[in-house]
Amino acid sequence: MENFPVINLESLNGEGRKATMEKIKDACENWGFFELVSHGIPTELLDTVERLTKEHYKQCLEQRFKELVASKGLEGVQTEVKDMDWESTFHLRHLPQSNISEVPDLKDEYRNVMKEFALKLEKLAEQLLDLLCENLGLEQGYLKKAFYGTKGPTFGTKVSNYPPCPNPDLIKGLRAHTDAGGLILLFQDDKVSGLQLLKDGEWVDVPPMRHSIVINLGDQLEVITNGKYKSVEHRVIAQTDGTRMSIASFYNPGSDAVIYPAPTLVEKEAEEKNQVYPKFVFEDYMKLYAGVKFEPKEPRFEAMKAVEIKASFGLGPVISTA
Repeated sequence: MENFPVINLESLNGEGRKATMEKIKDACENWGFFELVSHGIPTELLDTVERLTKEHYKQCLEQRFKELVASKGLEGVQTEVKDMDWESTFHLRHLPQSNISEVPDLKDEYRNVMKEFALKLEKLAEQLLDLLCENLGLEQGYLKKAFYGTKGPTFGTKVSNYPPCPNPDLIKGLRAHTDAGGLILLFQDDKVSGLQLLKDGEWVDVPPMRHSIVINLGDQLEVITNGKYKSVEHRVIAQTDGTRMSIASFYNPGSDAVIYPAPTLVEKEAEEKNQVYPKFVFEDYMKLYAGVKFEPKEPRFEAMKAVEIKASFGLGPVISTA
């Protein structure tokens, strides 16, 4: 199998621009994932984020995770566990309003560093969306605008640790799924691997690389590109040695953003055959996704088509907001 795509963003400046844009295009069309190096986020900041994240896990979360594992009897499982993941997580929200000051147990230094990190990632996400626009032949700013809604995009971070697991063949670090949102930016452990994506029916390792940022595309970009770019199934395999750190930041549409295929990317033929992705409000998609995250994505798109048809007949949404 060909090598996992690694893209040097510095190459955009100068003679290598065309080749780099081609690599990004190929990665988006054929992988749904790529790894960025020389992305402009200072290595000192990344080192500090990693150090403080690992310290926070040791001090505040490790014991809690051990107690959870013991209470669920997960150490000695004999059969595959299909309803749980071997991970310790907490979430931070950055946009439209930050909740970092409210998250318990974080040291002030860690709060400040994560705020700074989020600002850098937000800037990188917006840069990448414009590069995708260029490759797709969309006007500059189209994707950012599509994500905007009335209050701007939603942007948050899931901080995960995957401790050593005695039975990695019976319980996944994180079960296979596609991401619901827009653009995902991942800062992962460079020593302990585990992230895999599904390509051509085979699970492929996403290589851990020091100071890199892994990018993957979510369901919303698949809809907006009418399937030209696709979200890709991925999972985390738990390891028997070492705790893997994973900091995934999700640059998503605003909750009230209306998502639909970009008109210039819908071919007449697809329209005639009714092979066009649905139009929906992002929040409605997320309500559906919450219950079926670990199931195939295609039925989600079909369900949103049903919502669209009902709405066009004035029957209102079919997804309960209760």
